[in-house]
Amino acid sequence: MVFKKLLGALGVGGPTVDTVLDPGPVRPGGNLAGQVRLKGGGADFDIEQITLELVARVEAEHDGGEAEGTVAFGRFAVAGGFRLAQGEQRSVPFTVALPWETPVTELHGQPLGIVLGVRTELAVAGAKDKGDLDPLTVSPLPVQEAILEALGRLGFGFKAADLEYGHIRGTGQQLPFHQEIELTPAPQYAHAMRELEVTFLANPGGMEVVLEADRPGGFLSGGHDAVSRHVVSHDGAGQRDWDTVVDAWIRQMPAGHPAPAPHGHTDAHHSHDGHGGHRSGPGMGTAVAAGAAGLAVGVVGGLVAAEVVDEVGDFLEGDDQGDEEA
Repeated sequence: MVFKKLLGALGVGGPTVDTVLDPGPVRPGGNLAGQVRLKGGGADFDIEQITLELVARVEAEHDGGEAEGTVAFGRFAVAGGFRLAQGEQRSVPFTVALPWETPVTELHGQPLGIVLGVRTELAVAGAKDKGDLDPLTVSPLPVQEAILEALGRLGFGFKAADLEYGHIRGTGQQLPFHQEIELTPAPQYAHAMRELEVTFLANPGGMEVVLEADRPGGFLSGGHDAVSRHVVSHDGAGQRDWDTVVDAWIRQMPAGHPAPAPHGHTDAHHSHDGHGGHRSGPGMGTAVAAGAAGLAVGVVGGLVAAEVVDEVGDFLEGDDQGDEEA
């Protein structure tokens, strides 16, 4: 999808910008490449700077409930300091590195409902204009995919995914928000939790995996959240017995401590994983493709895709009206 927009700050006759990203998804910590295509207007213009900004639709909790807003999580100057002649067409290639904590938007080609964008901003003749906004598709790192597949083989179902504004206490989180992937428990874990939330916080050396279980309450007590944190390496993702590792993580959850407050998670467990064989069987990719609650691909898969397309469109259109700070 490509979006074109006349530079409103310069009025009729100003240059236009058309940013085209290279096809296919990218991965957290990987390179995002493409071209910024400029077309000169009715006069010569000095292009002072071309800037790319990564933006996300993020939810924020507050006393009155929950709100959504657009949050920037990366900014890159890719070119500038040249004159664009009247009617001239010029293409500016770029390659920028995504933050390691960039959220995942799809799994095996199935959208998760996360909305990210790449916004192009031009500084021209002393004026700035957000002239172009394109959707960004991000696939998981191998270790992220391996853990999600293991959860699927253990019987967990995909429920939803969102971006939450705020930091998880006790982690090395860098971005102002984090991704939560919400899963419904398998029958063998249903007595210990009503829902499992998974957060990945990747970095160049590895990744923190934060698990939060919504524990049911007893006859005289309310439920609470149990949280555990685990550190894994990027190396050898395909050689580990993730079913056994993840099952052990989950079975430790009932002994975890309640979370002190939303987005203030404590450290409960800190483990490093061993190596072993990799089990086969349907994983989380199958669960996502089948949709929430295990419904048929042909029904829910289509509905989810349509909802995500609508949400991307609303996000891109709404962003042009001005940002909301979450």
